[in-house]
Amino acid sequence: MIPYTIYVVDDDLVLQRMLTMTLGKKYEIKAFSEAATAIASIEKEAPDLILLDVYLPDLNGIDALGEIKKRYPDILIIMITASEDIKTAISAMKLGAYDYMVKPINVDTLQVSIRNALDKIRLMKEVQLLQEKYLKENIPCFIGESNAIQDVMQFVKKVAKAPNTPVLILGETGTGKELIASTIHYKSPNFNGPFVTLNCSAIPKDLLESELFGYEKGAFTGAHTSGKEGLVEQAENGTLFLDEVGDLSVEAQAKLLRFLEEGEYYRVGGTKKLQVRTRVVSATNKDLEAMIGQELFRQDLFYRLAVIKVEVPSLNNRRGDILPIAKHFLVEFGQKHEKTFKGFSPQTAGFLQNYKWRGNIRELRNLIERGVLIGKGPNLTLEDLGLEKIPDNPIVEQPAVNTPYPPLPNDGIDLTALEAHYIKEAFKKTGGNETKAAQLLGMSYYSFRYRRKKIHELPAETV
Repeated sequence: MIPYTIYVVDDDLVLQRMLTMTLGKKYEIKAFSEAATAIASIEKEAPDLILLDVYLPDLNGIDALGEIKKRYPDILIIMITASEDIKTAISAMKLGAYDYMVKPINVDTLQVSIRNALDKIRLMKEVQLLQEKYLKENIPCFIGESNAIQDVMQFVKKVAKAPNTPVLILGETGTGKELIASTIHYKSPNFNGPFVTLNCSAIPKDLLESELFGYEKGAFTGAHTSGKEGLVEQAENGTLFLDEVGDLSVEAQAKLLRFLEEGEYYRVGGTKKLQVRTRVVSATNKDLEAMIGQELFRQDLFYRLAVIKVEVPSLNNRRGDILPIAKHFLVEFGQKHEKTFKGFSPQTAGFLQNYKWRGNIRELRNLIERGVLIGKGPNLTLEDLGLEKIPDNPIVEQPAVNTPYPPLPNDGIDLTALEAHYIKEAFKKTGGNETKAAQLLGMSYYSFRYRRKKIHELPAETV
C-alpha cells in the first residue's frame, strides 16, 4: 500500500528532523523551510496532508494557508505555531485549517490529529472512487475530450459542491440533461442520498401537485386511504430532478416557487406544514425566457431555478466525441446482447462522424443498439444500421470556399507551407477548438488532427 504523503513546512530544522524521523516510519515525509518551495512542489506531487508553520521566512503561514486552500481545497492542513494566539488560530480555522498545534509539539497529540485527518482523507477518497466508478459506467455524455464537454465537466464539478443551490440545465433533446443532473448529484455532498426524477410533461396537470407534495387520506376521489408521501419527501437529503420543467402549469409553478423560497409545503388536503431538505435540479429544452415574455412561465420561478445554469452542447458541436461515445455504446450493447464487435467499418465511422444528429446522444445510442442487434460483426456496417448507402444530405454543412481561387504563380508555391499556415490560422481563430477548425477548412475532424500532427514534424520556420 502506498503511504500517505505529508509535507512538513517549517524553518526550524531541529523540528523538521524530529518530525521526519518520528512520522517517517508510517508516512512519506517531505520537509521544506519555505512556503514558496512547498507550494511549487505541490504542483508536481500533491501531498495528502501539510504541517504548516505560521511563521516562515518568505511568507506568512496564514497567507500560505489561504493560497494553498484556494488552489488545492482538498489538501488538509494542520497549522503549527510557537505562539498561542487566539486571533491567529481563528483566522487559520476560518481559512480552512484542519487543526492547530502550539509548540513545543506534543508528538502523541500530533499523531492523533494526523490519524484523524488521514481517516477523513481516506473516506473522501473512497467516496471519490465510488463517484468516479459510477460516472465512468453510467455517464456516456461525458465521454470525450472536446473543449465543449470539458468546459461543462469542469463547471459541473464546481456546481456539485453546493448541496442546496438550485441548478437549471439547458440543452437540446437527447443531449443527456438527466445524466448531467445525475452527475451533479453523485458529485455532491448528497451523494449517499436519493436521486428522484419527475418528468413534468408526463404527469396530468391536476395530479402534479399531489405527485410532488403528496396527499393526506381522503384528499380527493381515488386517493389512497392511507395517504401518500410526495417526491420532495422521497428526495430528502438528496436531489429532486424536474425534467421538462417548462411544461409545468402556471398553478404548479406557483406551488413549486413557494417550496423553493421557504423549504416548506403542505400535502394536498393537509393542514400540517412540512419541511424537507433537498436540492432541486431542473432541465428543459425550451426557451424559458421567451415563455416569460408570453406569460407562460413565471419570471420569479425562473430566477429561483436558474441560480446556476448549465448549458449542454449538442452532439453536432462536439464532433470529436462522437466516435468515442459510439464505441462506448458498442461495448455496452455488445455485452448486453452477448455479441462482440471490434469497431466500425470505415464507411460507418465516416457516417457517424459527419451525420447531422438531430436527436443528439439519444439518437446515436438508439442507432448503435439497432446495429448491434442486427449485425454479426466483427465490425459494425452501414447495413447493420439499416443503411444500404449513406442517406442523402446527412453531412453537416461545410463552410463555402471563396472562388475564384488565386492564380498559381509562375515560380510555383510551397503547398506544404501553405497548408501549415491555414491549419495554424484555423486553430488560432477557433481558440484551439479542433472540431470547429476542421469545419473552417472543410475537412473531417480526423483529417485535421492527422495533418496538424504532421505540421509539428515540419521545420519550425515552416510552421
